Amino acid sequence: MTRALIVEDDPTTSATLAALVRRHQWQAEVREDLDSAWKALREQPFDFVLLDLSLPDGEGTDLLQKLRRASGGEQPDPKTPVLVISARSQLRSRLSALDLGADGYIIKPVHLEEVGAVLRALLRRRSTLSAGQIVHRDLVLDPNSRFVQKAGAPVELTEQEFAVLLALLEDRPKALSRAEIQARSGNRVGDGGAVEVHIHHLRKKLGDGLIQTVRGMGYRIDGEEPS
Repeated sequence: MTRALIVEDDPTTSATLAALVRRHQWQAEVREDLDSAWKALREQPFDFVLLDLSLPDGEGTDLLQKLRRASGGEQPDPKTPVLVISARSQLRSRLSALDLGADGYIIKPVHLEEVGAVLRALLRRRSTLSAGQIVHRDLVLDPNSRFVQKAGAPVELTEQEFAVLLALLEDRPKALSRAEIQARSGNRVGDGGAVEVHIHHLRKKLGDGLIQTVRGMGYRIDGEEPS
């Protein structure tokens, strides 16, 4: 069963997040401070962590850094996905958490649909990382190394462009709205206008035919191979 660790000292928020996790038929465990959260991570594996930044015994980023520095092959797994959920809305707080290894950042008050979408995306991302490369026609994408190749030639993408492309490939042939692309990338790619800019750059680098615009819905990558 998919297991989530919720690190949150506000009982209302933690109960709301736990209810969301259980609604997906996942198992939720709640810890209210850094010390007990680290002990839980040392004792058993979790599929993802929901992490507040303001905790009674310190900063949530302290736990994030400790997790990312853990030795591979032991508990905890340093690659465990972490979604930060914080009332801090400043850009510097979000960028700092992402730079320290957070997989996504959501600002309180939370919208449960957004949290659920990001969590599902993180779990798909972990499956993708385990499976290895994604191949679509003459396009090859490696989520682990962030390597992209088109028709045998390497393609340089920014982190945001890579996140948009990965989201569309993982969900192909489903069309994703700009908001869904944001959610599936852990809110790494900016607002809706920024998504359009990234799509424009991807088309210039990978060809106009790869990413299709679905009027009134968003963008998609065709899942069928040409005959």
